[in-house]
Amino acid sequence: MQLKIHLESYAQRAELFGPADSYLKALRAAMDVRISARDGNIVITGDKPNVDRTADIIDRMQRRLVSRGTLNKSDVNELITQAQNSLDTVKSEAVEVYSGKGVIEPLTKGQVEYVETMLANDLTFCIGPAGTGKTYLAVAVAVSMLKKKKIRKIVLARPAVEAGEKLGFLPGDLQAKVNPYLRPLFDSLEDMMDFAQMRKFIEMDIIEVIPLAFMRGRTLNEVIIICDEAQNTSPSQMLMVLTRLGRGSKMIITGDITQIDLEKGQTSGMIDACRRLKGIPGIGFVKLEEIDIVRHKLVQDIVQAYDKNKENT
Repeated sequence: MQLKIHLESYAQRAELFGPADSYLKALRAAMDVRISARDGNIVITGDKPNVDRTADIIDRMQRRLVSRGTLNKSDVNELITQAQNSLDTVKSEAVEVYSGKGVIEPLTKGQVEYVETMLANDLTFCIGPAGTGKTYLAVAVAVSMLKKKKIRKIVLARPAVEAGEKLGFLPGDLQAKVNPYLRPLFDSLEDMMDFAQMRKFIEMDIIEVIPLAFMRGRTLNEVIIICDEAQNTSPSQMLMVLTRLGRGSKMIITGDITQIDLEKGQTSGMIDACRRLKGIPGIGFVKLEEIDIVRHKLVQDIVQAYDKNKENT
């Protein structure tokens, strides 16, 4: 099969192909296709499944280059890995955010299902290992909804549970003590909007990043609530969080049930809630797998190695 792709930005051809055409060479080797470029077009030749996946990767490369203004080797390797891990071409649903990077989009089937589930349900539970985009995509959907004025506020919360360290021994006041637990949420926000915009929204209380305990006693209307690291909640804490859901609001509960930092013998509120609430209309459940990991390619290998170790112990 032969497929011709028109280059959207001929002026950026050198950046799309990479130094000495290294990105095209990487595609040829990984996808087992022949690629040639002429007259502002790329021609891909090979077996249909490989040609289709290669075309999808090049399309994603073009979009990333146009939206971000840059494309590097890590980007290309990430897109190749995602294509190799997917049985079919993933239909991506872009999430529009404030980011100068343009759009954020799910890169795997699992992530596409996750975005679709968040948009279709008022309450979504997402379980998955580190690096699968649980928090990042939830924040992206929240910021997108804020931009479109579908909600008036974002509340991001995490339980301040010590992961092998004692919170009381950390220096500083309460804010300084809990900030390390909330830092990953700030990191996601900073990747999606200018720092000045984020700071303004926080000062105006349009975005609230808080420890989980600060949600007690509140009713949150027209808000999107993200409870991150929910595997570290108790059943009573989870009930408290779930009953904060007010009219016109959405809630997204994320966690990795393989990394529970609760005291031995204590039940995870997230596991308990998934068992109790399964089958209720309006509540969506998504389980992301190792194949959905989109961080450095070594993260997937690390997770797999630890999983094998658990099986052998």
